[in-house]
Amino acid sequence: QVQVAESGGGLVQAGGSLTLSCVASGRAVSSDGMAWFRQAPGNQRALVARVNRDGDTNYANSVKGRFTVSRDNANNTVYLEMNNLRPEDTAVYYCNFYPFPRASWGRGTQVTVSS
Repeated sequence: QVQVAESGGGLVQAGGSLTLSCVASGRAVSSDGMAWFRQAPGNQRALVARVNRDGDTNYANSVKGRFTVSRDNANNTVYLEMNNLRPEDTAVYYCNFYPFPRASWGRGTQVTVSS
């Protein structure tokens, strides 16, 4: 069974930084692309950032220049470094394989940005 577990969220003031972690089990993160998603109350889950199998990265326009996605194959972990956070970044953040979400969705990690 392929699973992911997100961590690293918290409460931060606008302009602050957080780094989220996503540990996968049952499948190597290097075997496919990996992506971060977020879901705010009342909204659908949206793609935030992804790293392809070959290492190329892609970001939603709303986070471009502020967020950085990276992958640590040795620890089977994917990270999302978030800088210059804004109140509109408040959401539950999830990770999964991409483009096919091969893992069972985790609980996510809550990020709250206060103004």
